[in-house]
Parts: sequence; structure tokens; C-alpha cells
Amino acid sequence: MSVTEYDVIIIGAGVAGLTAGSFLAGRGFKVALVTTGEPTACLSTGCIDVCSRDHNPLTGIKELPPAHPYHLVPEKTITEAFNNFQAAMLDMGIPYVGVPEENRLVLSALGTFKTSCLVPSTMEAAPQDAKDSIHIISFAGLKDFYPSYIISRRKNTKVSVYNAGVSSTMGIASHFEGKEFLEKFIIWLEKIDIQEDKIAFPAVLGLESAAEIVNTISILMGKPIFEIPTIPPSMPGRRLFNALKDYFRKKGGDIYWSWPVIGVEKSGKIIEAVITTSIGRPNSLNGKAFILATGSFVGGGLTATREAIIENVFNLPVHVPGTRENWFDDDYFSFNHGIGRAGIMADSSLRPSGTPLENIFVCGGILADTEILKNGCGHGLALATAHVAAKSCMEYIR
Repeated sequence: MSVTEYDVIIIGAGVAGLTAGSFLAGRGFKVALVTTGEPTACLSTGCIDVCSRDHNPLTGIKELPPAHPYHLVPEKTITEAFNNFQAAMLDMGIPYVGVPEENRLVLSALGTFKTSCLVPSTMEAAPQDAKDSIHIISFAGLKDFYPSYIISRRKNTKVSVYNAGVSSTMGIASHFEGKEFLEKFIIWLEKIDIQEDKIAFPAVLGLESAAEIVNTISILMGKPIFEIPTIPPSMPGRRLFNALKDYFRKKGGDIYWSWPVIGVEKSGKIIEAVITTSIGRPNSLNGKAFILATGSFVGGGLTATREAIIENVFNLPVHVPGTRENWFDDDYFSFNHGIGRAGIMADSSLRPSGTPLENIFVCGGILADTEILKNGCGHGLALATAHVAAKSCMEYIR
């Protein structure tokens, strides 16, 4: 068995795990991140939802129920987390716009509005009401985007279709990274007599260069350009994940990709190592402290059985919202499913409650009482709690 020593080992490669890892690696700690594969961030719109309960997200956070984990994060840390995120993304070439004191609207692929806070610059020009007329540019054969849904809700909208030669979001986005394809596309676009106020695209305008491509098309057309997130998996979500991953590596962090944790070594109240496997070979990753950021059910951090809800790595105590009969609302589309409150309860340092273990911290969607869909607080909560967990981890080691 190979043995590798680290200061901090993070389990989970989502927004929370990569953010905590970059924070610590950037301050000189030797950090490893262990993941079984791609996180749910790749399925997201790429937007940073902070809190949708109020036009001012910070005001909305104050109105959340007392048990919500946002209340474990000082407001200055929330602002710091968002500022650090925007600086990191600017450094990685995918700038985000917005401020933590103001929500904005993003037009969805269904023609409805989604409330968010920090959004990729490629979505900055999205309309904030029904007044702006829009010309949608779609692509032949693209199955993750249906302009008819938008047109049915916005009467002042037209659509044109371009044949990119491929029909997948990834394939089209890859083509836009080529200079020859982009030039040919712009020539076609300039021939269309577009009278509408803004031009909208499904979010396929490049893999890593989307901000630059949107700016180029906007200047040449003399109109605001914006992307509309497609049905998951979406390119903005993948861009976000790739940027966070690359930033973590830039700060000096190590990623153990597709190395599932199969065991934990403990000594009294201290976790000493996690045992992982790679191509059938066991490996021991030893650490002074550990951060759990595996997400909730979709991310694989929690598993629900008929009898209980289980945390899958350290077997930490899980807060269960009543009996199984109370886990789900009769209305499938309700935001009040009790299971949305399941997760790990933690103290102000984000140490898990109900366990004697001293050197483990938790952050992100695995925390209890988040009700992420109901409160519109997904990636924002991940960023904020990641900073608290990383700072607590740093203080523990020192």
C-alpha cells in the first residue's frame, strides 16, 4: 500500500471542496482532493445562487430559519467568499458579474426567469423583464435547447437556426473555439437582418473562451449578446467546474481523480487517513485534518434507505427530518419535501455535531437544513461554508 502525507485531505470535487482546497493551498498548506468523478456542478447553470428569498441576498439570508447553515457564516465571510470567487474566475478567464447585495434574473431554456446573484459575464445582458425584444440563434439538431418554449412566453422573440455540422452542446462549443468556424459563423450572422434589441444563444459559445467569443460577436453585431443555459449538463456548469479545478491545481493542490474512499483509519478522536483505491490498488492518504464536501444525495454524500439516511464516507451522524413518511410532500413539484433538510449538523467552526472526531470539518450541500431549491442558495452556500471550513481547518492545524 502506498502512503502519502498531506496537511489537509478534502473529499469531494464540487464548488465547496475545490473552493476550500484553493483557499488552503494558496496559503501554503499541502492539500489533496479525492473524488469519485465529476461533481453535480457540471449539471448546473454555472450561476452562483446566493439566496432567492429577497432581492437583496444578504437580507434574504437573515430571514432564513434559525437552523439554516448560512447562519454559521459571518456576513463579512460571505462577502469575502464571493469576492475571492470572482477574483479567481477572472484569473481563469471566465469573469462573473454581480454583487452579493443584489439578485438578478437569468432567462432559462423554458422561457421562464431564474433568480441568481453572480452570473457568468456571458449571461450579463440577459433581459430582466419582458420588454426587450430578442432574436434567438439556435443550431440544427441541438436537442438540449427548444426556442419554441421561449417564443411561447415572449411574444417579441424571433429565431434563426445555424447548421454547425454537429448537434451536441459540447461539439458546438468545441467548434466555436476554432477561429475559422467563428469567422464563418459571424459572416452568416451578419447576413441576417436582426432588428431585435438583443441576440440570445444557447450556452454553447465556446469551452474556455466563451467570454471573449461573446464580446467579439457583440462588438461586430453592435448589440448585446447573452447565453441561455441549456438543459443539463450545461456548458456554463462545466466551465465553472473546469475553472475551479484548474485554479486549485494552480495554487498547488493535488487531485486524486476516480479514487473512491473505501476506508478510514482512526486513532481515538483523530482521523489519521482515508484509504482509497486506484485500478484495484489500495492507497493511504494521511492528513492532519479532513474536509467533507461530498454534497447531498445527488452528489453521493448521502444515501437514503428504508430505515435511515447514511453519510457514506465517515459514517457521521445524519440529521433526519422525522419519519420516512415526512420525507416527501404529496406534491412532487413542491419545495417543501422534508428530505431537503437532511444532512450533517455542525457547530460554528463547521465541525460535525454528534461525533467525538476532532479533525474533520464539513461544508456545502451535505449540511443539514439547507433546503437548497426552496431557498435558492446552492453554490453561494457552498462558497461561504467552504471558507469557514477552510479557516477552521487552518486554525486547527496551526
